[in-house]
Amino acid sequence: MRTASIKRKTKETDIEVAVNLDGTGVSQVSTGIGFLDHMLDLLARHSRIDITVKADGDLHVDHHHTTEDVGIALGQAVKQALGTMAGITRYASIHMPMDETLSRVVIDISGRPVLVFKVDFPRDKVGQFDTELVREWFNAFTINAGVTLHVETLYGENSHHIAESCFKGLARALRSAVAIDPRAAGEVPSTKGQLGG
Repeated sequence: MRTASIKRKTKETDIEVAVNLDGTGVSQVSTGIGFLDHMLDLLARHSRIDITVKADGDLHVDHHHTTEDVGIALGQAVKQALGTMAGITRYASIHMPMDETLSRVVIDISGRPVLVFKVDFPRDKVGQFDTELVREWFNAFTINAGVTLHVETLYGENSHHIAESCFKGLARALRSAVAIDPRAAGEVPSTKGQLGG
């Protein structure tokens, strides 16, 4: 079973995360931030990764610490669940529409954390959620999952739709990239014989 659990506690947040890469997309998410919960539910559903997140953060300050730390913990859990990465497809490229918005998400489960994030939001907030925190979450996830991730919104007008297309795009890219390639079962998909390091 490709599963992992992470507990992360700081003076700002107390977070527990669990993932099952071979799940059915079940989510149990409670961060205290409604919009983030919605995005993580979408991530689970469309990646088919079971995701549990329980976060207690300093929301009286703002949403930044909780959003970033959830990204850190979820990235760490995905990396741990991947183990040696033997047999994974590794690469995936997705174009994700959301009404008038179209985003491209490309992933390489490389062990080399790089985020290229070319996304502009027309508004500073979606409800009470600062749209700049979408990038913070993606950056935290990318670094801690050890993946190379390119996210670009090609066009879009609605900030909610733009964020949703990014998260759904990541979900579908992850779904393809973590899948076991039956023609390469047991092989690490790298000429080096290992990923990262």
